[in-house]
Amino acid sequence: MSKTRVIEIEPITRVEGHGKVTIHLDDHNNVREARLHVVEFRGFERFICGRPYWEVPVIVQRLCGICPVSHHLAASKAMDMVVGAKRLTPTAEKIRRLMHYGQIMQSHVLHFFHLCSPDLLFGFGSAPESRNVLGIIEKMPELAVQAVMMRKFGQEIIKATAGKKIHGTGSVPGGVSKNLSIEERDVFLRDIDQMKKWVRSALDIAKKYTLENLDAVRAFATFNSSHLSLVREDGALDLYNGNLRAIDAGGNIIFDQVDSRQYNDYIMEEVKSWSYMKFPFIKSRGHIDGWYRVGPLSRMNTCGFIDTPEAGKALQEFKSLTNGNPNHMTLAYHWSRMIETLHCVENIEKLLNDPDLQGTDLLVRGDRAEEGIGVIEAPRGTLFHHFKVNENDQVTFCNLIVSTTNNNEAMNRAIRNVAQEHISVKPKITEGMLNHVEVAVRSYDPCLSCATHAIGKMPMEIEMYGPEGNLVDRKGQYL
Repeated sequence: MSKTRVIEIEPITRVEGHGKVTIHLDDHNNVREARLHVVEFRGFERFICGRPYWEVPVIVQRLCGICPVSHHLAASKAMDMVVGAKRLTPTAEKIRRLMHYGQIMQSHVLHFFHLCSPDLLFGFGSAPESRNVLGIIEKMPELAVQAVMMRKFGQEIIKATAGKKIHGTGSVPGGVSKNLSIEERDVFLRDIDQMKKWVRSALDIAKKYTLENLDAVRAFATFNSSHLSLVREDGALDLYNGNLRAIDAGGNIIFDQVDSRQYNDYIMEEVKSWSYMKFPFIKSRGHIDGWYRVGPLSRMNTCGFIDTPEAGKALQEFKSLTNGNPNHMTLAYHWSRMIETLHCVENIEKLLNDPDLQGTDLLVRGDRAEEGIGVIEAPRGTLFHHFKVNENDQVTFCNLIVSTTNNNEAMNRAIRNVAQEHISVKPKITEGMLNHVEVAVRSYDPCLSCATHAIGKMPMEIEMYGPEGNLVDRKGQYL
């Protein structure tokens, strides 16, 4: 009787949150299955119930310490509906947008430089003791300083608009709690030209890596998929607001300009026993074929254009690589991420020069509603927040589809693809082999369990068992 041997990678390193990968081999060491497991249960959708609605934008951002602003704003947009704020004041919307662009900038920079750049700059199979952010600091100190300063700029934008760099309170149901003073604005304007220069340089790194390794990039964890994101009414990229657009692998429209508040008419979620993360899919295509990707790569594929000049030009160059057809290369997420970072910096500059940021009309109220849905493009992809509120102002229902959840099936397929290529028919486990699997996961910049924490050293142990259950090989290290 054939037995399955299992390789475990736990935890996955250089990602936000904690998870593991299991790779299932047959008697001949061929990969039969590969899975990404989210192994921690948070329960936000349950314990948010019973809380007053005005607390929600502050509470839900505790899901994450890397992208709390995304949850803060998605929940605020949902509660705008509850308090009847159909249209925010110009000051409130622009302050929120400034906060959001600062958030995406700092998150993209963190991921690119601190988490994934060691793989791109040193190689997937390079020595693990230097294939990390400390290796970047040691071998490329100037680049490391740039990364720290770019992220600091984004975080300071968040602090100025939300009150704190992490878990702020600046966005409230119906608007915002503060504007941006002239003094705060001028501090950012002094540094904006330097930020643009550094982001252009980061974009060049990502683009150069892709073009110089194009054959390898095309072969690594690449597969056809549908893509989903928000787009503006004219089809432009819009990270804060817009309607839902989904395209299939050939670029054909599945649905377009769908009011994001009707998301549950188009998207369903499937549950599987081996992960706490759900598997969303497009209803019309069914749970087998309806999975899709979200995030920077998908946004480049779904949008018609970018309305800021430098990022717009960069998008055209990106699309020319596939002659305008959808780009399905998983490693192209990095190039896409840096295009968005440039777009954010261009928008930050534009907003800083907008006098509406000094306005004093901050809140809107209207007819009370019992349901609110907020959708936003978080750094990792489309983020859905859905709440119901009773007559006592208490939340009675909460459904969250976070960006990483939308990418769940795609990440599993990427893992399977790489495992079949690099692990099948290999009698011994090597660290470089396993890192190839992790590189595939890192490309999506997942937030696996939303900023959970570990105390002390984090062990990674991988064991391979033979058909009779005997231990064949083991590798372990502390990270």
